[in-house]
This record gives sequence, structure tokens and C-alpha cells, in this order.
Amino acid sequence: MIDWGLPESAVAALLRGVGREDALERASSGGGDGGDGAGAAHEAGADRDEVLARALWSVIVEPGDGAAGVLIGAVGAVEAARLLLESPAPATIAAATDGELAGAAAERALGRWLPRRRQSDLVRALESAARVRARLVIPDDAEWPIALDDLGECAPIALWARGEAGLLSRQGVALVGARAATGYGEHIAMELAAGAVRQGATVVSGGAYGIDGMAHRAALASSGDTIAVLAGGVDRLYPAGHEALLTRIAEQGVVVSEAPCGTAPTRWRFLQRNRSIAALAGATVVVEAGLRSGALSTARHALGLGRPVGVVPGPVTSASSAGCHAMLREGPVVCITGVAEQMELLHGGLGLGLGHGAGGHVAGDADGPPRAAPDPDGMVTRVLDALRPRRAQTVDELARAVGESSARIRSVLGVLALEDRVAAKVDGWVRCAEPGRTRTAFTAKE
Repeated sequence: MIDWGLPESAVAALLRGVGREDALERASSGGGDGGDGAGAAHEAGADRDEVLARALWSVIVEPGDGAAGVLIGAVGAVEAARLLLESPAPATIAAATDGELAGAAAERALGRWLPRRRQSDLVRALESAARVRARLVIPDDAEWPIALDDLGECAPIALWARGEAGLLSRQGVALVGARAATGYGEHIAMELAAGAVRQGATVVSGGAYGIDGMAHRAALASSGDTIAVLAGGVDRLYPAGHEALLTRIAEQGVVVSEAPCGTAPTRWRFLQRNRSIAALAGATVVVEAGLRSGALSTARHALGLGRPVGVVPGPVTSASSAGCHAMLREGPVVCITGVAEQMELLHGGLGLGLGHGAGGHVAGDADGPPRAAPDPDGMVTRVLDALRPRRAQTVDELARAVGESSARIRSVLGVLALEDRVAAKVDGWVRCAEPGRTRTAFTAKE
């Protein structure tokens, strides 16, 4: 356990304030169900330390700090926090990461982190979150969107959420575009957002003026779910002119940020916010964008993650659509002209123009027609490629072959099994040579 330099009562109050009563329950009950008292107390303390450690790292690092991701991935958030609190030397960081973060890189990382290592900042962030009833969501939680894990070492360390955090894991489409939107762009955004929620998808956007705001409003007006991803703290709703809209989203959907409460939005944080929008959504649609629009960075992040990207064309004389037209000329994207095409893009049915991203698959490649299962990030294709028709493989074997978590592999296998494209055997999973012939119960060893 880490000594946080605070009374236990203060720690308990801070955790309750951000909706983390679960991290205190086992401690207050003596560890639960009759097990060893010392072991149970240690485990309960570890739960508490995991939440506080991730809150601390969220305060210390800027979004997308890959060095922090490397260290946390190597030793865990708690041990990484312990090392940081002990004022480590670069050599200590190098040893902890088996040399992956060493030398000048370790020095630069510590140079970023140590000046922000202040207890008062951690307490202030947690207290500010409590005032707006924000919940701290960490990767161990059921609400954590595993889609963010595709960002690798640059994935968020924690999320601060106001509203229904469970929506973060729902299938969604990102609708992004220009702040200085035209009437045409706003009309298209409204139609696409309303059409998406009518078909059960969540609308993801950045809460900004223009296309973002119209997408959120249309989703709410259609009694649908929407997620607003902010560049600053969820207690500092930005832009100020959208305070009423963002408050409504927090009440009916969810407002989320990886920046802790009290953090002001900056250009860098906006750019990093865009990567989270791209990762959270199964597909990204750029409705209207100029040549220098930030919406194009969201599209580029999506392509880099292997997510499909759609672009709405506009009048050839409109500067507000110049960025869209440039992407249609140069990028591996799909032209979107209506709700049906948007939903086909989200569900993996549009293959023309989709390029090789992190998932390494083109939905309309020469290796066959688009599959029935949604495959926005290429995971279905990667799992099918790793499977064999005769030799069964366990989930752990597939995870190593694909380079993905076992939990993610199980999820993909479940979808493929429902479509009779894979079968579970006693000793693992196999690919069905002829989908639809046999349905097998889930009995594979995992």
C-alpha cells in the first residue's frame, strides 16, 4: 500500500466523491467473505491505491504521454506511482521498463512528471470532480471502453465522466466537422445524427460550435445517446456558449475527458482529444471541414487506428468543404451522402476506399467481399486470419498471434460464433470452412 500522506478519512471522502465507493467497501467490511484478514485488507488497499494512482497519473501527465504508458504497462499504475513518489533516477525508470524507457527519454519523462507531483493538485482534482458529480473511470471498470486500448501506450490512463459512463462502451459513430459550419453542413449533421440514434448507435463528438453542437443536439432531440469528449476538465465546460448543451449531455448522455477537473483546454489537448473521439467510435464521418479544420485530425487518427472514415461532399465552391474534398481525392475514405451509407460504414458494409490502418485490413480487398460481422478496426479479419480450420487454438494463443488482449479476442470470437464462422472445440477454437453449417456451444478452454 502507498502512504498518500492523507488521513484515511480524507482518502475515503475523496474516493466517495468521485463515485469510487467500490474501492472502499472491502476495506470497511474487513475484506469480504471470510478469507485471510491480512490478505483481504491488502487487496482492499490495492483497490484504493489503483484508483488513486491513476488519478495521480492523470493529474501529472498530458494526454497521450506514451512514456507514462510504457512505465504503467511495465509495472502497473500503483508501482509506477510509488516509483514517482520516491523521486526516481532515470536509471530506476530504465530498470523498471527493461530498458524500453532509458537514457535521455527517461530523463525527459521525469523532467515532465516530477514538477507536477504535488499532493495538493491531486486533492484539488478529486474535490473539483466531486463538486460536479464526476466519476473517475479506470481500465478495471466495467464501464471502461476497451476500444481506447487500441491507442496502445498512448491510451488514456483514466477518464473523468459526468453522466452515464456505461455509454462509453456502446457502439457509436463520430460526427465531426467545422466550427464555422454552414447551414448545409448543420442540416446534414442533424440528419446523420438523428438517423444514427434511431438505429441504436451513439453519437460521439467534441462539444464544439458548428457541426459538433448540431450533432449533439439532434441526438438529444431524437431521444438518443450522445458522448461529448472535452479537451479540458469536465468541470470547465467549453466552449462557454455550449454550457447549457453540455450540461444537458451530462444529464442525458455523458461528458468525458482524460484531463482532470480544473484543467483548461489547450491546442495540444484538443489534438489529443481528437484521438479519443476517433478511438471511441466505430466509424468517423467528417460532415464539413475546411483545409485546416481540426476535424481532419480526428479522421487521420481514425485511419491510423484502422477505423473506417466517411466524408460528406459539399458544394465545390464552398471553402467549408475544401478539406472534405481533399480527403476524398487523397485519402482512403468513403463518400457519405446519407444515413444508410453512414450506418453501412459503421457496420462494416462499405468497403470502397477504406485503407490499411492499425487493423491492416481493407474491407473491400481482393481477399473477398465484406464480412457480415462489423469490422471497423480489422479485429474480425485478424482473428479469422489467425484461426486454423483443423488445429484448435486457445484464446491465449490467439491473443498472442493477433497481438490483442484475451478479453478482446473472446469478444470477437463470440460475434463470429453467432454467425457460425468459428466453432468451439474441447481444446480451443477453429475457423469454419463453410460458415452456417454447424453451431457449437461455447465449450472452448480459455
